[in-house]
Amino acid sequence: MNPTLILARLTFREAVRRKIVLTALLLGIAFLILYSIGFHLLSDQISRASPSDVTSIASSEGHNILFLMGLYAVTFLSIAMAALISADTLAGEINSGTIQSVVTKPIRRSNVVIGKWLGFAALLGLYILLMAGGIILSLWLQSGYLAPHLFIGVLLIYFESLLIMSVSLMCSTRLSALATGAVVFGLYGLAFMGGWVEQFGSLFQSQTAIDIGVISSLIIPSEALWRRAAYEMQSPLSGILGVSPFGTVSVPSVLMIVYAFLYVAVAITLALRNFNRRDL
Repeated sequence: MNPTLILARLTFREAVRRKIVLTALLLGIAFLILYSIGFHLLSDQISRASPSDVTSIASSEGHNILFLMGLYAVTFLSIAMAALISADTLAGEINSGTIQSVVTKPIRRSNVVIGKWLGFAALLGLYILLMAGGIILSLWLQSGYLAPHLFIGVLLIYFESLLIMSVSLMCSTRLSALATGAVVFGLYGLAFMGGWVEQFGSLFQSQTAIDIGVISSLIIPSEALWRRAAYEMQSPLSGILGVSPFGTVSVPSVLMIVYAFLYVAVAITLALRNFNRRDL
């Protein structure tokens, strides 16, 4: 079997055995249960309202807002998991010396990096499938509501987690696990704030605020991926009126999505380069 695929399988199995994955899974299930209960209570209130008070359009808009709210939380959980599972993978093994038992075997160092990336990518894919699928299924079973362009939206959320994981893996080839976590969460926080500044800038027609948001997206386009995902899944009325707090007013272009793909490619390339040059 290909050494890269073997390392990917071993990385996946090792990550599953770690307590952080079990903790994230249990917290994710607890979140889905709490979310489903909350949505049920809100839907019950809507169903008891008289037709003159709540129209079908208002009901649909409310479901869309609650749906995006749930996926907003799922996005944050997946980002946290992506950073935490990959921050210590190379940095920790280099510091402990366990990486030497791997690189001394007749395999390339590039196989180690790509194998770990693939293993973590598979784990993140399953996690997001569980979380996002739970949100979608809960809303559909309780209200029959399905947001538009679900596949594209969830795929963009998954790609955002891959972007954060790639940056974390790149940093772990040069920095300690703690420093890697600080850098990754710092960059994510910068993108998060820049995205909201750009949103408010679009609402109040402030070009300076919009430019700040664009610059933050160029530094790391994680928030741009979420806002594009929200744009794809928000209702047409929310997109026109900009009334959803979890929707988007300033829509990232397709060019920004292409930039995010290039960003991931560069991060993986730098991870390969740094690890090949690292004195073990």
